[in-house]
Amino acid sequence: QAQTTSSMSEAKQLTSTCNAELALNIQHPGPLFLPVRTKKRHFIPPAVGMKGKKEENPEAKARAAGIVFRQQYLERPINIACSAGVFDPYIPPEGDARLSTLSKEGLRQRTEQIRQSAASQLAIRKVKEYDSQFSTKTFAEQAQEIFIEAHNALTQFNKEKLHSLVTERCYPEMTRGNRYKTIRWRFVESLEPPRVVHTRCPDMVTKGNLYGQVTVRMHSKQMLAIYDRFGRLMLGSEEQPKDVLEYLVIERHLVNPYSRWRLHGKIVPSWAPPKDPVIKTVAIPGPELKPWEEFDALNYEVPKPAAVQWNK
Repeated sequence: QAQTTSSMSEAKQLTSTCNAELALNIQHPGPLFLPVRTKKRHFIPPAVGMKGKKEENPEAKARAAGIVFRQQYLERPINIACSAGVFDPYIPPEGDARLSTLSKEGLRQRTEQIRQSAASQLAIRKVKEYDSQFSTKTFAEQAQEIFIEAHNALTQFNKEKLHSLVTERCYPEMTRGNRYKTIRWRFVESLEPPRVVHTRCPDMVTKGNLYGQVTVRMHSKQMLAIYDRFGRLMLGSEEQPKDVLEYLVIERHLVNPYSRWRLHGKIVPSWAPPKDPVIKTVAIPGPELKPWEEFDALNYEVPKPAAVQWNK
């Protein structure tokens, strides 16, 4: 009878322990699996710190081990939506004025104009085969509108609209270095009506892949002011407009029926005057003041840098 009571008490203890574990939701740890590598590595990468020692050719070592490297091709991506540059760029006459045909330079200039105009007429005929609405009389005004809309989109940082108005070659040239700057640009008036002075229709990559490039002469009055990230004026002025003579290159991929005329670049003649210098913001160190002293800007002289001898 004592044995039966002890066995009953042990059974009660086991049942109470199981109920407690179920109530606490205790999970016993499962078996632990450790990954063991059994395959031998035929190609081991070079160790760190082997710069000064004899370097072995990893490709030859891998080839001896039976591993073949995939050949890597360093190819340059090609964008067929626009050309890579300006084909046969227009060379403006010096001073943008016609010289007398009696002089030697004037006769040479007149001969070059006749040769260029003959090539332009052939290119215009080819452009009209793909764009029936193209006309040299109305295209100059259209090019001026594209120029104005593109610069307005640049000042507003409208990337989507700017991509539709300029080519992929011209976009980085217009936006490079403008991330932390503020641009104020305005088209005031046109001093002379724009006119088409040059037309070319080259092909690229394959024969028949035609691109139309039209050079437009535009003489206008514009206002430009560029501020740096601190709000200080770097270039130009918002109050004083300037007369600007530009030669714009407008391009279109003629084979693509959904393409449009876009700004491709500018031609800067060699006789053009130099651009205005950029005013850079420089921090001038001030004097070291004590807590009870005040800075007097009127009597303070800016220290000049000491002369340094540069040795080549």
